[in-house]
Amino acid sequence: MSDDLLAEFVSAIPMPALMVDQTERIIAANDDAKTLLTQNIVGRHFATILRQPGVIDAIEQCLHSKGPAKARHLSNDGAQDTTLEVECRYMNGVGAVSGGAMLAIFQDVTHVEQASQMRRDFVANVSHELRTPLTALMGFIETLRGPAREDAVARDRFLGIMADEANRMNRLVGDLLSLNRVESEERVRPKDQLELTGLLQSTMNSLRPLAESAKVEVTMNAPEGPVSLIGDSDQLRQVFTNLIENAIKYGGSGGRVDIRVESSERDSVMRGPAVRVLISDTGPGIDAQHLPRLTERFYRADSHRSRQLGGTGLGLAIVKHIINRHRGRLRVESEVGKGSTFIVILPR
Repeated sequence: MSDDLLAEFVSAIPMPALMVDQTERIIAANDDAKTLLTQNIVGRHFATILRQPGVIDAIEQCLHSKGPAKARHLSNDGAQDTTLEVECRYMNGVGAVSGGAMLAIFQDVTHVEQASQMRRDFVANVSHELRTPLTALMGFIETLRGPAREDAVARDRFLGIMADEANRMNRLVGDLLSLNRVESEERVRPKDQLELTGLLQSTMNSLRPLAESAKVEVTMNAPEGPVSLIGDSDQLRQVFTNLIENAIKYGGSGGRVDIRVESSERDSVMRGPAVRVLISDTGPGIDAQHLPRLTERFYRADSHRSRQLGGTGLGLAIVKHIINRHRGRLRVESEVGKGSTFIVILPR
């Protein structure tokens, strides 16, 4: 195979690829490989370019045994660390030196690694969240069987705490099931017509006892006419229940929650007809470093306070997936000491 034909062959591979002959020099590389490694790599010894021991070992093994070999190549694309799986295969009758050459193809498996890490983190978080109340329950049961068996006051107090911990586990399991259901439906677009203002008013009414208990004033400002859109009313009710409930709980006693509905024919984010629901509180606000991660599973800006208020750490993750299903956007604006505003943008 001529050098020109060899270069064309490697260039046609739709991922970083290079060839190394028996002199251990790179005889061909496509543009993706040059972008990944460096531009002037053809003609150089592969070990001066690929300096990671695992990759060097795989190439040497393939050249000497003429059999397949694999390795992992770690890199960075400027935004994040990346992982590439290097597949080495030997080709006879290729290159200027008799004996053939080795083809190395770099496949980006970063998304696979990230998904695997997310699964591990999810299992670890669920285990941790369940272990805490279970440990508490086991401890109180042991105490009630022993030292507190005849202590009526202690028994009532412990049973109250046990009920709280059991309710916490029940909320967690409920949110996990809800998250699983929402994720499974995320690619199925809703088809029902609904009236948003009425749905918000109904949600406010259901949360009024909570607001009165927390001494929080909840107000709504919406257009006079109906605001119609395509959506799943149950899921959107879940979104606004979660956001308004959070605003009431985290806004603090004596605070205020303002709900504002804005409809426009061309929204700057959706680039078309859309409606915005802004839910603002007068609470302590959220530090800017937490804002990008608020919708991650089990992420809490204030974990101690969240647990005290009965949060599972899954509410905003559920909200994000529901809004994604509706092809909408979620925006959060907050400043420490000046409250927070959660903005739900939905296409009309």
